[in-house]
This record gives sequence, C-alpha cells and structure tokens, in this order.
Amino acid sequence: MGIANIHASCVICADAGAPFGAPGDAGVLLLGDSGSYKSDLALRLIAMGARLVSDDRCDILFDGAMLRARPPGTIAGLIEIRGLGVIALPFVPEARVALAVRTLEGYPKRLPGWQRYRPPPVVEMPDRLGPPEITIAAPE
Repeated sequence: MGIANIHASCVICADAGAPFGAPGDAGVLLLGDSGSYKSDLALRLIAMGARLVSDDRCDILFDGAMLRARPPGTIAGLIEIRGLGVIALPFVPEARVALAVRTLEGYPKRLPGWQRYRPPPVVEMPDRLGPPEITIAAPE
C-alpha cells in the first residue's frame, strides 16, 4: 500500500453535506495550486458544519476498497487563515475521500463534466474506484 503526500486540504462533510444528501463521513479532497484558496474553501465548509482533516498537505492512500486522506503528523489540526496565521482546530484523523474538488483561478466551463480523480502513481488504485473530481472557480 503506497502513501503519497500531496498538496491538498481535506474536510469531512459532516453537517455541511446534509442539504445535499452527502453522508456525514464523506471526505472532500480540495486540490489546486498554491494560493488557489483551498484553505479558504475548507474554512467556509467548516463554518457550515464540516470538520477539518488536513490543511495544505494530505497523505493519501488506497486501502484496497477506497481512497483515504489523513494529515501528516506535524500539521495535524492546523489550518492557515490568510491575514491571521496558523491556528489549531479540532480535526478528524482520517477521511474516506468521496469527492475531489479542484479549485481553478478563473472560471471553468459553465456545465463542466466530471472525471475520476487519479492519485499519484505511488498510490496504486484501480481507476474505476477513484472518487469523482469536479473543478470550481476559486472563491474571491
């Protein structure tokens, strides 16, 4: 079982996913370039009831059935808030990744399709088991 450390944030939907029928244990992997508002999006979801898994870096692995994300030990429970710095929050030690969301500077197509998220090759996972990946405009 390979583990990859990737530039991403992750939250568990918890109460934030209830209006959309998402299971409370569904993890959302937030992907994007540095400065593409991944932490901002994570904080917005946390304000709506989501729970932090990891900010800025995630260890991802495939457990034979699903993709999982967890925080690297050195940053567990920490999140960066622009203009404030790094603060500690309660966190969940691991999430089942149900959705990958890629933030993009500018706007994606009006009705973008989705694809399956493909982790780095060190994480060996059948393509058909990758979670859906969507692209959204980075919040401003």
